[in-house]
Amino acid sequence: MKIVEVAIKRPVTIWMFVLAVMLFGMVSLSRLAINLLPDLSYPTLTIRTDYDGAAPSEVELLISKPIEEAIGIVKNIRQVSSISKAGQSDVILEFNWGTDMDMASLNVREKLDILQLPLDIKKPVLLRFNPSLDPIMRLALTSDEESASLKSVRIFAEEQIKRRLESISGVASVRVGGGLEQEIHIEIDQFKLNHHQIPLQHIIQRLRDENINMAGGRVKDINQDYFVRTINQFKNVEEIRQLIVKQEQLKVIRLGDIAYVSDSHKERDSITQIDGQESIEISLYKEGDANSVQVAKSVLNQLEPINDNLPNGLAIKTIYNQADFIESAVNEVKTAGIIGGVLAMLVLFLFLRNSWTTFIVSLSIPVSVIATFNFMYGNNISLNIMSLGGIALAIGLLVDSAIVVLENIARYKEKGMAPKLAALNGTNEVAMAVTASTLTTMAVFFPLAFVEGIAGQLFSDQAMAITFALLASLIVSITLIPMLASREKKEHKYIPEVAPTQKEPAKRGKVANVIYILTWPIRALTKTVIYWIPLALVIVFKSLVKLVAKIASFILNPTATAFNWLFDKLSLAYKKALDKTLNWPKTVISLIILVSAGSIPLVSKLGSELLPPMSQGEFYVDILLPTGAKLEETRSKISSLSEVANRLPMVEKTYSMVGTGSLLNASPAQSGDNWGRLNIVLKRNSDKTNEAEVIESLRAIVEKMPGVVSTIERPQLMSFKAPIQIVLTSYDLNGLQKASSKLVNKMKDHPLLTDINPTLKAGNPEISLDFNHARLAQLGLTASEVSEIVATQVGGKVASKLVIGDRKVDILVRTAESRRNSINDLRQLIINPTADRSITLEEVAEISLTTGPSEINRLQQERVALIDVNFSSGDLASAVIVVQDIIDKSGLPLNINTSIDGQNEDMQHSFDSLMMALALAIFMVYIVMASQFESLLHPLIILFTVPLAGAGSIYGLFITGTNLSVVVFIGFIMLAGIVVNNAIVLIDRINQLREQGIEKVEAIKQSAETRLRPIIMTTLTTTLGLLPLAIGFGDGAEMRTPMALTVIFGLVFSTLLTLLFIPALYWLFDLKQFEVKGDDHVVAITTK
Repeated sequence: MKIVEVAIKRPVTIWMFVLAVMLFGMVSLSRLAINLLPDLSYPTLTIRTDYDGAAPSEVELLISKPIEEAIGIVKNIRQVSSISKAGQSDVILEFNWGTDMDMASLNVREKLDILQLPLDIKKPVLLRFNPSLDPIMRLALTSDEESASLKSVRIFAEEQIKRRLESISGVASVRVGGGLEQEIHIEIDQFKLNHHQIPLQHIIQRLRDENINMAGGRVKDINQDYFVRTINQFKNVEEIRQLIVKQEQLKVIRLGDIAYVSDSHKERDSITQIDGQESIEISLYKEGDANSVQVAKSVLNQLEPINDNLPNGLAIKTIYNQADFIESAVNEVKTAGIIGGVLAMLVLFLFLRNSWTTFIVSLSIPVSVIATFNFMYGNNISLNIMSLGGIALAIGLLVDSAIVVLENIARYKEKGMAPKLAALNGTNEVAMAVTASTLTTMAVFFPLAFVEGIAGQLFSDQAMAITFALLASLIVSITLIPMLASREKKEHKYIPEVAPTQKEPAKRGKVANVIYILTWPIRALTKTVIYWIPLALVIVFKSLVKLVAKIASFILNPTATAFNWLFDKLSLAYKKALDKTLNWPKTVISLIILVSAGSIPLVSKLGSELLPPMSQGEFYVDILLPTGAKLEETRSKISSLSEVANRLPMVEKTYSMVGTGSLLNASPAQSGDNWGRLNIVLKRNSDKTNEAEVIESLRAIVEKMPGVVSTIERPQLMSFKAPIQIVLTSYDLNGLQKASSKLVNKMKDHPLLTDINPTLKAGNPEISLDFNHARLAQLGLTASEVSEIVATQVGGKVASKLVIGDRKVDILVRTAESRRNSINDLRQLIINPTADRSITLEEVAEISLTTGPSEINRLQQERVALIDVNFSSGDLASAVIVVQDIIDKSGLPLNINTSIDGQNEDMQHSFDSLMMALALAIFMVYIVMASQFESLLHPLIILFTVPLAGAGSIYGLFITGTNLSVVVFIGFIMLAGIVVNNAIVLIDRINQLREQGIEKVEAIKQSAETRLRPIIMTTLTTTLGLLPLAIGFGDGAEMRTPMALTVIFGLVFSTLLTLLFIPALYWLFDLKQFEVKGDDHVVAITTK
């Protein structure tokens, strides 16, 4: 290769290029965003529509069904589902992976704009679900003074804290939850209203008319123009009380005469607590492309002056900071990479027993890694546990090419060739082989572009990082490595012809001497700064390096000697085994195939899951009370759970949320007065066993709570579906209710299944109004007029807003609480306040108590009942088998269809996609090798190492008890590109020797002997480089360990068998005839 010759002849150019790459790499590193995971674009949209006071049946009929029909024709929609519950409709659109969600959002909005919904229904809101919408920080504003009311504390949070935090760069939104939100209440006395014959709508209109600011145009005076403003807004509650609503002759009726006006608060929809104490929750959401860690640091810096200026008794506590876990997980990956790199360097020294040679090979690790940061910055890839995990996985592979190149150069030097010629010929000889082996590893990641589902989104960053690192290592191995290898230190002989000539100093005049003497201090200082000090630093640095190298050599040389003694014994044993293999090739091949085939029965015994659960030292308990339960009742249950949790020794703190709270995400299950969540944060030294004990303790408490459905989960970073979701389909709602109850009862009896949560629960209590239309006609009323009066008196209506500073507070008008909070009060509601004779609601309508469905679920425009199920132990696939067996034995009616969805469906979809990617990866490897060897047979022989590696991985997964998952499949795909490298180097050398006229058997033996050392070296460096990831300590280890174990076991098993299997296959099946070329491959360095 010409590039090798250029690198050897121009070392300064190569060094400058390396320094430039490293400089820009460090700059790129400083600018890379730090996140927990890659940017995941979930192809899901949720259309949320609120219809206050509506029952699930009305919500389904008036909102969900029309929206489903309208948006069903949008392109790329995979599935449409809806949840209709009291007062709210959620229509969930799932799109095909790879859909442009910005364009999809526009298409959906277009369909919604032309949809005609009833006028009293609020405009649908389009929500985009994305895991990055989980808050990166949660703060709690607490008060230790009884005088500080929850309302005043909330006002302080909104006016002072929220505004200052929203101004921080990278913060997208700040949500305040909990406490009491200010609202002006106008509670009408309906008897006084009737006495004065004032309709309720008239009061609402008067409030709107009198609370208004308008621009009145402009007055042009002779000297100046004036703007005219009609300022007529309420300034305080007293002005609202004094509002004139009617004038009867000489008597003025004010609002305060017929209503109680108070500065109150909205009906509570959420309660937040920390360690049992009620507080105000402040949730911070970051912008999509912002650096999570940097945003969190900026927020903490801003909190310092805020804390200093807080009123007495108030305190801000950080209850959740995602940046802590991100930093910990990222640092764990960095540490694992550094330890892996050190172990790889140690292996190199043990083999090479030369600190300079070890340094040359080891240099490829930092240079390649830093060069990778340039590519990552250029492709907008953040530093996350997946991309850094890719770099850590690649560290063991980065030295492989350098090892092969340097070992070949050393072989030429041993023959007595000059260093530069040895570097040139040694590199050229293996350049194509190392290029092919690197390309095969890179090629396996190309099919990941075709992987659909969460796997493709999650592992694209990792694939890109490994590809960039390998590409950089290839360039380093054929440029920097031969250049350094050619710089061998030798004693320089004194040759008079080329000795430097002594230059006589030029004679200076008197003036020049004076100037020379006067400027001597400046020249001396300049020379000291730019020459002597750097020289001294370089000398000290080189001395330290030499000292460390000497100490390391002194310590490690005995170990290296013993290691190489063992390796020599291994070489002799391998030579004997190889001779027997070539004498009995068919027997050896059969034995190896049998050993590998023994792994096939173990596949069925391996568990399977979508992704390994990631422990963050935190989990949450979601509870759902029967529909219609009050907020305080839910709070009581959560508080009792919190008390139990705080008494457990491994729990550091708890914080809870009851009701909707400050959640921004689109999950429809996380809302309502009957829903609550308790977050449990464990102590730093806790492990998985401690976590399991705490979970079991809380689960035992929840199971004793009657009517409470609970779910205990860790924070889900990839999917918001339940692990198992049973879907029952039928148009008969009653039939679905019975079938769902039957399955739930049977599953509760099974010890493996937990957190069983059906969507069809005990119905929502409803008060049904059945109007007597004949009676209404006699009174000159209509059903819509009466419905409007009932809705206003019971639910209330916001008439206007009171401006306080720059805040706007709702002014709510409705009947006094004492006249509307029972069925009897509802019966006595006056529906014609302007008439002489009062007519109550019970005179025109039949009022009855009924029970409606808690919620109505629809899937693909059919009614369904969903049952979410979790499992306490084992794996997802085993739990699915148990659930399917229960369904089969339940004897459900024929008109009810069943299917199993949830993460199980995502798992099957991802596995199928990854199987295709694995097949494509092997095909890509074959294409690269066929191009390299100009043969169809040799690549086929090499590909036999892939099933051997797969067998080794299965044995490893079985021994370690690791489940099959998306992470393991990615490991299999990586393995397909890695394990063929050793076989490529081996067969490439055999072909070279045969081209020199050596017989096939002798060429196989010589190649196996000469390539044994680099094969063992590369295997050990890759294995030890991955070892820290495989051990699996620290945050985020669950995502790294399965992949590392897959690669380590597959690579070791494959290498041990490849050293015998490939020579035997080559001996049996290779029939290619080679044209003898002799030693024409040896070249000299050209000079100009």
